[in-house]
Amino acid sequence: MSALYGVLLPFFVSFLLAYILDPIVEFIQTKCRVGNRAASVIITLLLIIGVFAAGFAVIIPEAKTQAKMAKDAFISHADDFNLNRYLSPETQEKLKHVNADWSVQKFLEREDIAQSVQDFVPKLLNWISGGISWLGGLLSAFIGFLYLIFLMIDLPNIRNKWSNYVPRKFRQQALAIADKVDENMSAYFRGQLMIATCVGILFAIGFSIIGLPMGLIMGFVVGLLNLIPYMQALGIPPTILLAILQGLTTDRPIWLCLVLLAVVFIVVQSIQDMILTPKIMGNAMGLSPAIILLALSFWGALLGVIGMILALPFTTLIFYYYDRYVANRGVASRAHQDNYQGRLRKPKPKTDE
Repeated sequence: MSALYGVLLPFFVSFLLAYILDPIVEFIQTKCRVGNRAASVIITLLLIIGVFAAGFAVIIPEAKTQAKMAKDAFISHADDFNLNRYLSPETQEKLKHVNADWSVQKFLEREDIAQSVQDFVPKLLNWISGGISWLGGLLSAFIGFLYLIFLMIDLPNIRNKWSNYVPRKFRQQALAIADKVDENMSAYFRGQLMIATCVGILFAIGFSIIGLPMGLIMGFVVGLLNLIPYMQALGIPPTILLAILQGLTTDRPIWLCLVLLAVVFIVVQSIQDMILTPKIMGNAMGLSPAIILLALSFWGALLGVIGMILALPFTTLIFYYYDRYVANRGVASRAHQDNYQGRLRKPKPKTDE
């Protein structure tokens, strides 16, 4: 099962990315009159890579500057750091024993060389295993990129032909459900993009007001993380480090920097949860934020990352099936029926004899 998971995960991630990027490909192919689907895919990928490269070109020099400032500040404060002010003599003595137990020099000076080698071999094996895992991850990323290219090129064909594999008597229902899932997925990603953009702007403004180093950049980074619900928590550790750096390099106390940082997070999170998410996401999908979070948590716990990718389609499918077939709240819409009849009347491509 784990081997299958490792094979399927790159495919599902690539399919999700292809689905998200498809409107850009369609825009380039139709509005920009590129014509060729493969050329439109290449242009789209180059644009995405260019945007990320430009972002890194802006972030990396600033990050290097801030890292140097942090290094100098920590060295300066380390020279004045008095351990006796924070730890009791008993605790300091215990720490000395711990350091002595982990001393590399003590390890090398052991008389029992065989025991030293025996202790070292598992560490070496762990390093080798980590290197193999890293290479495996790199290979999976490369395979996922190939999947992404092929899926972006073939996505129109997949959309037009998948219903041919459904029995004819179930085809109308399958197409109606697929249209509903596609509608809700598009609404979800549009809504999530709007929320992430608003949250990024709010964080950038808040971080700039409190004077956080790299405030603008970190604000938009946290907003980008918010494309996945509640993943902006990953932005908390680096912002805490930047707040500590702010306290070390300015006259403002560190505790005050951390309090101001917490205020920004609380205010922005409150605006997001009480205003942005209910208004944008609730209106777009007809699902409450609690249901969306429950779906992501449930399917994620059940199927891992693949489950989180499939959470919204599955949840939409369940609600649609319940409304239509259990609660009997209506039949397929006229648009779905017309779409289905149009697909049935679509002439089959001629084949060379």
